[in-house]
Parts: sequence; C-alpha cells; structure tokens
Amino acid sequence: MHRRRAALLTALLASLAMGASYPEASGGPSSGHGTLDQRGVVRSASGPLAGAEVTLLQAGNHPGAGARPLARTRSDSRGRFSLSYRAPESPDAVLYLTADTGRPGPRGTGAARRQRPVRLVAMLGTGRRAGKVVLNERTTVAAGFAMAQFTQGGEVAGRSPGLQNAADVSHNLADIADGSAAAVLAGAPNGDQTSTLRAFNTLADVLSGCTAGQTCGPLFELAARPGAPVPKETFQAVADIARLPGNHPAELYALADGREAYRPRLVQAPDAWTLALRYVGNGHELDGPGNVAFDAEGTAWIGNNYTFNADPRQSVCGSRVLSRLTPTGRDVPGAPYRGGGLYGAGFGATVDPRGHVWIGNFGFQGTDCPLDASRLYRSVSEFTPHGRPVSPPWGWRQGDIVQPQGTVSDRDGNIWVANCGGKSVTRIPEGNPDRARNIAPGGDRLVKPFDVTIDTRKRAWVTGNGSDSVMLLSPQGTPLRSVTGGGIKRPMGIASDSLGNVWVANGGAVVAPCEGTTPAMVAEAVKDIVTRHVDASVTMVRPDGTTPVEPFVNDGLFLPWGIAVDGNDTVWVANFGGHRLANLCGARLSACPPGTRTGDPISPADTGYTSDGLERNTAVQIDPSGNVWLANNWLDVPLQTNPGGHEMVVFVGLAAPVRTPLLGPPQHL
Repeated sequence: MHRRRAALLTALLASLAMGASYPEASGGPSSGHGTLDQRGVVRSASGPLAGAEVTLLQAGNHPGAGARPLARTRSDSRGRFSLSYRAPESPDAVLYLTADTGRPGPRGTGAARRQRPVRLVAMLGTGRRAGKVVLNERTTVAAGFAMAQFTQGGEVAGRSPGLQNAADVSHNLADIADGSAAAVLAGAPNGDQTSTLRAFNTLADVLSGCTAGQTCGPLFELAARPGAPVPKETFQAVADIARLPGNHPAELYALADGREAYRPRLVQAPDAWTLALRYVGNGHELDGPGNVAFDAEGTAWIGNNYTFNADPRQSVCGSRVLSRLTPTGRDVPGAPYRGGGLYGAGFGATVDPRGHVWIGNFGFQGTDCPLDASRLYRSVSEFTPHGRPVSPPWGWRQGDIVQPQGTVSDRDGNIWVANCGGKSVTRIPEGNPDRARNIAPGGDRLVKPFDVTIDTRKRAWVTGNGSDSVMLLSPQGTPLRSVTGGGIKRPMGIASDSLGNVWVANGGAVVAPCEGTTPAMVAEAVKDIVTRHVDASVTMVRPDGTTPVEPFVNDGLFLPWGIAVDGNDTVWVANFGGHRLANLCGARLSACPPGTRTGDPISPADTGYTSDGLERNTAVQIDPSGNVWLANNWLDVPLQTNPGGHEMVVFVGLAAPVRTPLLGPPQHL
C-alpha cells in the first residue's frame, strides 16, 4: 500500500511539472500569480493523437536565436492538453505550440528514446490566446509556409516586424481554433475562385500519411532542398517545401494518393507547391493597383489606376484614393486615404526615410471619362505615415513632372521620378519640392523613362522603354552614361541588388503607355500573345555598366514588367501575361540551389510559379516576412472603359525577407 501511494504521489508531481490534462478543451482564466492557461487538442486526419509531447515556445527574436520553451505536457487519450505558463514580458513575443509524436524507436536504443518524425504546429502569434487551440496537419501547413523564412531545424526565430507579421499571416491559412481552413483562404476572392485552398488541403493530406506512420521517409527526402540537410520532422519539411516549391511537386503529390481527409483538394499535381492569397482590402477600393511600397511596420501602400467599379463595362475616371493594407490584407484603420492631388496613380510608389509616402499621378482613366487627363498627370502626391496628405490638392508639380511612373526614394530622402511622358527624370532633394530639378539627358538617350532604382553607390538607374536603354545618373543627378545591348529591349521595371548590380525586366512587346501611346494601344499589342515573346528577358547590368552578351531567358518570363530583389539577392519578375511569377538566381550564388548559375531559373523553367489567382501583373515587391506581393493591374481581357484588376496577390513565405522601407538595394531583415 505504501509503495502504491508513493507511486501515485510521484506520478502526480510529474504531471504538475509537465502540465495536466483537463476535462473540457476550452479557454479558461489565468491560473493566478502571473500565469496563463492554454488548452487545446492534438489531432490528425484519422483522429486525436494521444501521448503527444506538447510544448509552448517563445520564438527567438533574431536569426539563429533558439526558441525558448515556456511549458510542456502530454496529450491525453483524447488528444487534449492543458498548459500553464508565465506570460513573456515583451508584448511582441511570438508564441507557438508544437506537438511531437511518433512510434517507439528500435529495441536497444533505450526505453526513453523515441523517434518523433511528426511535429504538428500552431502559431499563436503575439498576445494572449483565449480559447482552445487545435494542432493538426492544416495548422502545420499554415505555420510551415507563413514561417518558412524564419524556421531552421524545426525552431522559429526572426526579427520584428517580419516574424510577428508572418505569424499573423498564418491565420489567413488555418483557423487554429478548430483546425479548419481560415476564412480568408476559404472565402472569396480565394476559396473556390482559385486553386490555393485545394493545394493547401492536398498538402495537409500529404502530411497525414506521415502522421499515420506510413510516408515519413519519402516525405522528408522529397522535401529536402538541394544542398540542405534532410528534414527530420514534418514542420521543417513543410517549411522546406515552401522555400523551394518547385522541388519534386509530382512526387510529393503522389504521397497524398488515397488520402482525402481534407477537402476540396487538387485532382492533379501542381507545377509547384505555392500558396497564393488574394487581398482586396475593404472590397471596393482596388482597381488597377499599379505598385506597392512597404513601410517600416510592413504595411502595404498601394496606388490605383482607376476609381473602383466592379463592372468593366462602366467607364471610370482616375482613382483618387491611396490604399493601405495590413500584412494580412485588411485595411489599416482610417484607410484608404484621399487628397494631395491623387489621380490615376501608375507604377510610382515609395516610402522615404521619414515614413512619408510618395505616389506618381500618371493620370490613368478609362475611355469616356470626361476629365482632361493632361491637366492631372503632372504631379506626385505626398502623405504622412498616418495617411494625411502633405501635398496640395493639385499635388507637387515642381520639376516639370509629366506622366510620372517609377517613383523611388534613396537613403538620403531624395525622391526620383521617371517622367514617362517627358524624356526626363525629376529629382526632389531631401523631399523638398521647392528644390525639385528636371534632368533631361537630351536627344533619344532616354525615351519613355519608366522606372528608377538606386544602387549601392547611391547612383540612379532609369529604364528607357522607348530607347531600349538604361540611363545611369550620379547621386546628384548628372547623366553619366547610357547602357544598351545585353538584350535590353522595351525595358520596364528595374531593381538593384546588394552587390552593386541592377536587374532589368525587358518587356519585349510591352510599350509603355505614355508620350503618345495609349493604354488601348498597349492592350492591342499584347492581346494575341499566347506564348513567351522572343524579346521577353532579364538583363543584369554590372556596376561598371557592362552586361552579359545575352540576356537571361526562360518560359517563366512572359511580358516581364515589375522586378524585385529579395534579401538573398535572388531576382523576382512579375509578368503582364501568362499568370506566372519568375524567380532567377542572382549574383550571390551561395543563395541559389547548387549548380545554379546567375540568371538561371529557380522557379520551374517551363512555367514559373503559376497561379490562377493572377491576372495581368505590373508590380512585384517583397515584404519583411518574405511574402511576394504582385499587383493584379489589368484584367485578362481589359475593356478600356475599366480594365483594372481588383486584387493584390501574395505568395506566402516564398522569398528572403527584406528590411523596409526599401531605400535602394535590399537588406536582409
């Protein structure tokens, strides 16, 4: 009897040290004395998972920092668990739950040792989480993709605000309260309108085979990125898939054969395992989004071509609103903003070192709009970090601005504006419009200037869409040289890397809609292009202005328009056709898959990263969480009364995070 009582006492003390099960899986009050409770359930596609080791962790606050366990317990026979923990002091601390389970290891390895290849995860995020939490395959896919750029060795760590924003984005994929697909993913404009929900569920089915103890080995081998260690558990496997989604897509799909616990699901293998979400803000503001710029918190500032109207047959005038979305795609309180001379914004959007936002007013409008655009396309607009217009009702017009497109800030706060209709660039020193100066290289050296980027030496590079050239300007704006050759043909977007190179998106058949070329002419020029145009390519220009003999070409490039460089110096290209996003190896070969050379495709060479959520895309930009944002600028069949698309499309966790605002070359967050 004494022995039995001693054993019971030992078991009780052990359960108190590790946490305890509870009769009902629901939220509860704090335990007192500065502690909080967290309850939940561990489930798989086949039912509850008993005996899982459940751990509550605080993510590390910089890359390489280990996650800190706050509490640990085991799930009971019905998969339920309860944890008590002391809340972290920092309100920005990111918390997450893991549930490790697996079958006993081989005999002779020690009774306490276990193989635990299954790790289910749910991101709690910042702040206290009230109510029950479910950990299952869906929540693990959501966590693995959203946190892909912050996960190493199965642990989560990273810098603010990217880490916190990524945790929030995970809740757009899975609802951790019940383990279902989240409302953002399951409903319009996502849901049954794109294939992302089906891909998400199919990935959950892929994981369920490992959870059942049947497919872990093949899953880990297929998920492993070339040159990287093979993942040892399911969460890291998902993160590895998210970071290189074109790696073995068909073979991974085959692991879901016969498993249909999560529906709806794909009926055939994708070209890559990407998860792309469409964001629409308040649902009646985005119409022809042209470009996006991120501020220091990672919120997205977006200029629109047209006044919102869901009917493309209804003629619209130029947009007079500036959208601002949270990292999860919702309107920031008080947004969208108005005033400051906004009208028909184009490709120009930037955030300066003070957090002020600058938008180029190109004067886009639909046919039959009664306004005279020529009186409205001669300015840029400036807003404070809180959305208050600083520029007057007619915008800042100093510096002979004409049909402005690319608009960027450098680290000193100088604003550079490409005057697509004026064969010139306007430089606004330190954001002071009274000091604005027009820079015209003269002749035909810079025709239809479209975009601007700033390199590591603070020099400005400007694409000349009509002159098949790139103009290099000194930090003070003095024209230094015109770069041609290397495949530069109808250049559109341009971006710099951290090594001093600049990257040019060659539109091929895309003629910038300025200086006599109308949007209707652009639509006519591209409407019958159904395969990659011969001149569609990307050119790298070295710091000395030289280029490779040939441009970089693959079938992921289909009417290239926008271009961006991520925190690892790999290159991303938005396409005005083909419903695809391309990713190229940049000049930093260590960031590319082994054997890949500069300019080689990282995305599938035959398709790029496709998505049926994409339409005609102009901009591509990378946020601090490594999400890749594209602007659905035009509809696939763009009626010129109102050709605008209505969404931003965000590929979750796909790129190396970038410190924002972007002020010249990218810096890894």
